Amino acid sequence: MFRHNFEDIISIENLLVAWKEFLQGKRAKKDVQEFRFNLIDNILQFHEELSSQKYNHGGYYQFRIADPKPRIIHKANVRDRLVHHAIHRLLYPFFDKTFFADSYSCRVGKGTHRALNRFRAMAYKVSKNHTKTCWVLKCDIKKFFDSINHDILLKILKSYIPDQKIIWLLENILNSFSTKPGFGLPLGNLTSQLFANVYMNQFDQFVKHKLKIKNYVRYADDFVILSQGKERLEKLIPEIQDFLGEKLKLFLHPDKVFLKTFASGVDFLGWVHFPDHRTLRAVTGRRMFRRLKENPNEKSQQSYLGMLGHGNASRIAKLL
Repeated sequence: MFRHNFEDIISIENLLVAWKEFLQGKRAKKDVQEFRFNLIDNILQFHEELSSQKYNHGGYYQFRIADPKPRIIHKANVRDRLVHHAIHRLLYPFFDKTFFADSYSCRVGKGTHRALNRFRAMAYKVSKNHTKTCWVLKCDIKKFFDSINHDILLKILKSYIPDQKIIWLLENILNSFSTKPGFGLPLGNLTSQLFANVYMNQFDQFVKHKLKIKNYVRYADDFVILSQGKERLEKLIPEIQDFLGEKLKLFLHPDKVFLKTFASGVDFLGWVHFPDHRTLRAVTGRRMFRRLKENPNEKSQQSYLGMLGHGNASRIAKLL
């Protein structure tokens, strides 16, 4: 059971530590500088609003990015982002212990590269050192963040958190945004990343404990299941669809469900994986060159070189 209370989250001490975390990389931003100019007064006033439960989450500034596909980011104001950090500081360590080990999105010590390596290790094991056929079921959830149901998420959160004031604060954040009444999380919130993992942990536990799947890796709304038996994986698809639809109001993307052998090449998290190597997805390479052309700088170049080092992409690296 979650042992922190509402006062722990909104304490001046926690707000100040959360501010230091939030400030990293944002010192030059105008809205951050304005809040920082009267930092102590702002923190004290904010603490009072939270303590008296007069706080109301504000609206969002909207902008578009293409990373890797076109997305709409919703950015909250400084005060609201500060409360996201204050919440995340105490909720994340608790919930992270409840998560399935092979969930890799937005978790300390996890990430894309570890997910890729874990996927390859599972393929190596299932294929018996590439002497047997390894089948891979690759799925993607349709409009994942837009489709998260607020009522279901709150029910899950309440099953862990007994403090009603904390639930009030979390509900306040949820009610600040929707894609349609009662649905959706904004991509720009730190809390959205945690909420998404809390939500999908229900599915992870179903896959591991009900379906008894041993070889399963998930990164956000992308997941893969590996097996020597093609028929077994085919039978899983309707079971997965039923659970997602009935329990979480989520649906598999009809154009992004694939069942193929590992040897034929499996596209997962930007790379196409083969038994002895992996290559950068073509669209990923084109996007990388476009960005470097639009904004050429050494920092970006070194970042991409680091990414390319995780696969067989030496020919591309030489072109940078």
